Amino acid sequence: MGAAYAKHQSRKLFIELQALESERDAMNVEWGQLQLEQSTHTTHGKVEEAARKRLGMKIPGPQQVMILRP
Repeated sequence: MGAAYAKHQSRKLFIELQALESERDAMNVEWGQLQLEQSTHTTHGKVEEAARKRLGMKIPGPQQVMILRP
């Protein structure tokens, strides 16, 4: 009876381990996506800052924007 219980516990723990590993893998994928998103935002912010400071550029107002259609 003890061997059967030990085998059952072993299987139960193995299933739990697999579920946790799957969750870890999903979190690693999400972490990678978040890092990529953060680097994209950081790069955009640095470009905008450089455009303002070094080139004296600014975002145009609504009256300065023209939409051209073919």
